[in-house]
Amino acid sequence: MAFAQRPRAMRPPPTAAPLYPPPAAAVPLRERLLLVALYVTVLASSAVFIEPSPHDALMGVLAVACVAAGVRFDARILPMFLFLLIWNVSGLMSLINVVGEEKTVQYSATSVYLAVAAVIWACLCLDNTMTRLAAIRSAYILTAVLVALAGIIGYFDAIPGTRSLFAPDERALGAFKDPNVFGPFLIWPALMILQRMLTRRISLSDLLAVGILMLGLLLAFSRGAWFHFALSCAVMIALSLLTARARSTRLRIVVLSALTVGAIVLFVAMLLTLPAIETMFQERAQLFQSYDVGQSGRFRLQELALSALLNAPNGLGPFGFASTHANQQHNQYLQAFLVYGWTGGVAYVLLLLTTFWVALRSVFVPTPWQAYLVTALAAFTGEVAEGFIIDTDHWRHFYLLVGLIWGLWAATGRNRQNGFAPQPAYPLGSY
Repeated sequence: MAFAQRPRAMRPPPTAAPLYPPPAAAVPLRERLLLVALYVTVLASSAVFIEPSPHDALMGVLAVACVAAGVRFDARILPMFLFLLIWNVSGLMSLINVVGEEKTVQYSATSVYLAVAAVIWACLCLDNTMTRLAAIRSAYILTAVLVALAGIIGYFDAIPGTRSLFAPDERALGAFKDPNVFGPFLIWPALMILQRMLTRRISLSDLLAVGILMLGLLLAFSRGAWFHFALSCAVMIALSLLTARARSTRLRIVVLSALTVGAIVLFVAMLLTLPAIETMFQERAQLFQSYDVGQSGRFRLQELALSALLNAPNGLGPFGFASTHANQQHNQYLQAFLVYGWTGGVAYVLLLLTTFWVALRSVFVPTPWQAYLVTALAAFTGEVAEGFIIDTDHWRHFYLLVGLIWGLWAATGRNRQNGFAPQPAYPLGSY
């Protein structure tokens, strides 16, 4: 008996793998505008030779862009907000002691504005975190390299007439008013580049950029900035080792760190063969300068400041101490109590301590932005240490670091339950 053969089930033909990945979801216009405002604002952060600076005006534009893009506030940022609020309310109350004095209101207004800026930086990290961080990183490194180049050109007077603009008094300051602020501004971008070189890859562009930043930092001849960089580098290397996931990565960090230190020492030694740099370096490298000692020196003023703050629980107000002693005490922690009163000073110290706490709680969590937290915490540590020899309460990049640390802490908490799903990647690069 013949049986009819059953037809085979028709199988769909195998589909070939797509030649191109599927297109990414369209980026909303408001997010694109926010990224542009963010990039331009950070790019202008090195031009602070006048106050208010272009960066300050652009922060207002960035704030409007944040509102339009629906940037939100997270409850995890609330402690930072409250400490900044208490600190600044105390500072405004201290104005009673300096009524009618010149620039005191402007000083307090700048403090309030920088506190608001820190909150904005923190909120920006909550959504599209990696994309926004990439924009900040790219703009910050570019503006730091450009301002370092300006300081280098001015120091060597490579373009006639630039020395008086970018390096007066034989110290590079770029577009800043003080070389002691110019130097620390270059440290976080230098750390970001160095950290990538130690843990991922070394490129010619990174070598060129970090060389320019290192030369600018050296020519600032700021002892505090040199110490800040050394301490921040040590913290960055230690955190990179502790957060590395593979033994080969840790070995790479150790070997390249040793080579990098040797390269920096060789680089500085070569520069010291130039007589102009050697003379200034020998002068600035001394542990104590003439303005540190004596009855009108830094250390004596700090003793007087300590006595003054003990007798002024409500603070002396902006420039209150300088109006009596003809100079500032050059210590951020004395400044916090002298200007903002005991309540403000305590709030400032608690802000620093809690910033360290949230950074250490989040930096060891494997996140897409872990490398950013490593370098931000390292730079913040150096900045806090440098505060013992200089006033840092109006350093714009200080508030950027504080805001980023708190924002990334909040982003870590929000995304932990979701397993850190891949975030959209826009054509701005990544860390």
